[in-house]
Amino acid sequence: MDTAELTRALFIRLGKSKMLILLTAGIFAVLLFFYAYTSKPSYTSKASVFPLTNPTESALSGGGLSSLLGMNGSAQSFSSDASINIIELALSRNVREAVASTRLPNRDNRTIAELLINEKNKQSGLFSSKSNVPTDSVSLATVGGSMLKNAIDAKINKNGVLELNFTSTDESLVKPVTEVLISKISQFYINLRIQKASADYDFIVKKIDSLNGVVGIYDKRAIGMQNSTFFTPDRLEYSLPKENLTEDKERIKAQRNAAISNRDEALWRLQKVTPIIATLDKPDPPFAVDKKSEIVWAILGFILGAILAAVFSVSGLLYKYVKAEIHRSVFGTAA
Repeated sequence: MDTAELTRALFIRLGKSKMLILLTAGIFAVLLFFYAYTSKPSYTSKASVFPLTNPTESALSGGGLSSLLGMNGSAQSFSSDASINIIELALSRNVREAVASTRLPNRDNRTIAELLINEKNKQSGLFSSKSNVPTDSVSLATVGGSMLKNAIDAKINKNGVLELNFTSTDESLVKPVTEVLISKISQFYINLRIQKASADYDFIVKKIDSLNGVVGIYDKRAIGMQNSTFFTPDRLEYSLPKENLTEDKERIKAQRNAAISNRDEALWRLQKVTPIIATLDKPDPPFAVDKKSEIVWAILGFILGAILAAVFSVSGLLYKYVKAEIHRSVFGTAA
């Protein structure tokens, strides 16, 4: 059988099997239609947060973050290297587990992890195994954080503003979870500023104490030199020169005074720690809805069913053709 004969035979077989093909395509179309019809839509929030800036410092800017982390750079927004850190923070395991461990008062004070697990069990099919809610808090946070991994998205837009998205099939969870996520990110930077300001203040205080100790040493040396005298036979007293000692003491005192001024500034910064980011676009309804289209899925089911039925109906002819070609290539004659 050559190619032309095979083509004619295939069309003849497909013509004889058209009712089977149409029936199979219709069954697949109906099945996928009901699958799309019964599937629950997913809801996605969109929240935008921006740095609270002032003329001297941007709390979340590249310069502010770089100074907090001891890096160089002067970016003016979430862009540049700082944005990578912020995005990694939003998607990090620590933040996700902290969000998952948070309890929602308006949902019977249950944790977000429990609510996510229950929602997943509602969406599981008949043949899918349901997830059990862990009894200990550590395992519960781990499971919840893992479920949030694919539900949270973070990016930096062209204006350098951080955009956070959370997706869930439970519409009532979208807003509170997004708000908790923003709160956890903000709290991280608040704690970071507190730690940095506290470290600066402690360092300055220790430096002042050290300089005071040095000044005290110079005073003791000056007193010792004042009490040390040389006497001539004529009982004339000569004092030792103390000009260099006085200059060194004044230099140390100037450093101490500068440190005291820095201490006041460090104390002011420690007292001025405020929330780092503010919400520009709140995660309020209406949310972006993603619902499977019944018509599209029915068409896909019809096409898939028709292809499978057609392949099944001509599989015998294709098998015979391939077998004959293999026999001809091996033995030189048709089977």
